Amino acid sequence: MDLKSKIREIPDWPKPGVNFKDITTLLEDKDAFKQVIDLLAAPFSGKEIDKVVGIDARGFLLAAPVAYKLNTGLAIVRKKGKLPWRCLAQEYTLEYASNTVEMHRDAVKPGEKVVLIDDIIGGNGLDDPKILKKKSCIRPWLSRFALICGNY
Repeated sequence: MDLKSKIREIPDWPKPGVNFKDITTLLEDKDAFKQVIDLLAAPFSGKEIDKVVGIDARGFLLAAPVAYKLNTGLAIVRKKGKLPWRCLAQEYTLEYASNTVEMHRDAVKPGEKVVLIDDIIGGNGLDDPKILKKKSCIRPWLSRFALICGNY
């Protein structure tokens, strides 16, 4: 299945010159959604993974079913101010904005093996996930929706 064809592109959103990739159209297609989750999880099947970490916000939609499929816990990284407990923070810059994300300090334990689920390459500045390195995680693996969907 051509997964890239399932993604709607919205030109000049959220600002002129930026082409937003809307994955809701892919998520609405049960076969495409299942294929994406299977492909994201496949490289980690049979490996000792402790947690899947999903990044705000589209990453949550992908990380939760991957965590279920891999029989792991789920941790989330959210925009600053959205989590109610003590957090670790990481700033990032996009082509159109800057922001900060946070993760609960106790969401990932030192030494845990994690898979970081993101929807696009470089889209949130977390290609180098310092927020996880602060927790002394064993090198986090990256599972990229964008690579599976042909660098949409």
